Amino acid sequence: MFFKEDTICAIATAMIDAGIGIIRVSGDRTLEIVNNLYIDAKGNHSLKNYESHTINYGFIVDENDNKIDEIMISIMKAPRSYTKEDVVEINSHGGRLIMESILNLLIKNGCRLAEPGEFTKRAFLNGRIDLTRAEAVMDLIHAQNEFSMKNSELQIGGILFNKIEALRKEILYEMAFIESAIDDPENYDLTGYDERLSKKNEEWINKLDYLINTSDEGIIRKDGIKTVIIGKPNAGKSSLLNKLAGEEKAIVTDIEGTTRDIIEETIRLDDIVLRVLDTAGIRDTDDKVEKIGVERAVKSAQSADLILYIIDSTDDSVSDDERISELILEKHVIVLLNKNDISDSISILEKDIHNIYGSNIPVIKTSMVSDTGIEELKKIITDMFFNGNLVPKEEVYVTNLRQKEALINAFESLKKVEASIEASMSEDFYSIDLMNAYAFLGEIIGQEVDEDLVEEIFSKFCMGK
Repeated sequence: MFFKEDTICAIATAMIDAGIGIIRVSGDRTLEIVNNLYIDAKGNHSLKNYESHTINYGFIVDENDNKIDEIMISIMKAPRSYTKEDVVEINSHGGRLIMESILNLLIKNGCRLAEPGEFTKRAFLNGRIDLTRAEAVMDLIHAQNEFSMKNSELQIGGILFNKIEALRKEILYEMAFIESAIDDPENYDLTGYDERLSKKNEEWINKLDYLINTSDEGIIRKDGIKTVIIGKPNAGKSSLLNKLAGEEKAIVTDIEGTTRDIIEETIRLDDIVLRVLDTAGIRDTDDKVEKIGVERAVKSAQSADLILYIIDSTDDSVSDDERISELILEKHVIVLLNKNDISDSISILEKDIHNIYGSNIPVIKTSMVSDTGIEELKKIITDMFFNGNLVPKEEVYVTNLRQKEALINAFESLKKVEASIEASMSEDFYSIDLMNAYAFLGEIIGQEVDEDLVEEIFSKFCMGK
């Protein structure tokens, strides 16, 4: 498979002044190159003599054996390493200048600067991990909540790989049986096979259907709930964003139409991540700039996971806004009746909302001035999505759109097998769609991927991983 065999190096820790920094090296010439730059406490270039999986004290030196830094050095010899190659990790002081000096010495002595994600890519290409584990490594690094962290840990442990690999083995067995029966009908009897395959195929479809159906929830939990604040101008949308963010993120004035573009802020509620978008007030306007803002507000609402519809409760006409009503149909919606501290129409408005949108829609009485209703809003959001429990047990969620697409393709291939069985078609027709399902599942774990896809996946990794 496509592979670069040279020795690579990179700074594996953040490029900030810190107590410790780590420079990682991997490849066939790792021990040779680092040995030239390392001396022990007695001044000997002794790295090659050390046992694998040991940590040793010494110094990094230049070509004249002048000491650059006092270090601890970790050695992991092939194949018992992250990349299955010889790997050395130099634990130096964490100053930017020190780490860059060591990195430059490594490059000068024959290393190449690693590409983003290249260490993990080598682990994948060398067969140490499959593609689900590799992508889970990236998700773990970027995890924003406990769910994402726990789900990534489960995938790194192989839970998704094991599910997919088990399905592939069962499908492969049936393909082999069909081919054997077609080639050698005297020794392989296909009597009653349609019924047996139909039961197996139904089991596979149900397993894929579960993974697909739970993937949307998994993606939302990992990436955050796209939460769009909508309403008419001056209803309190920007004030709500500021309250949720805990600081002044949006300009708030008494002038209508202040917000003309999308303002986005990532907000954490306990272990939930919200990607909150404050939008322009939705109304008819002749102002060209404001009109663009309204169009963007509508577009954002159409793709939202959750809509916070905020109403100025001093205006008893706003509850019956047809344009907004169309946006929030079949959406998760929470209605906020704002300015309840100065309104006499709260009860009437609440009744109108339930008449228009149904009795089950959550309605909260709020005041951005006195913070009324903010804590209730946070609790409803938590209960609405995850019932307060974001930590998965021993179950895995697909949180990757690439994996989800491959699951859907495999599912559709198996549905074609089902249709062929129901139509009493010959067994060789089953093999075609079974093979397609097998290949699509292989894409998930990296058995059926091309070079361009691998490059795209690992280019998203951080440097040094």
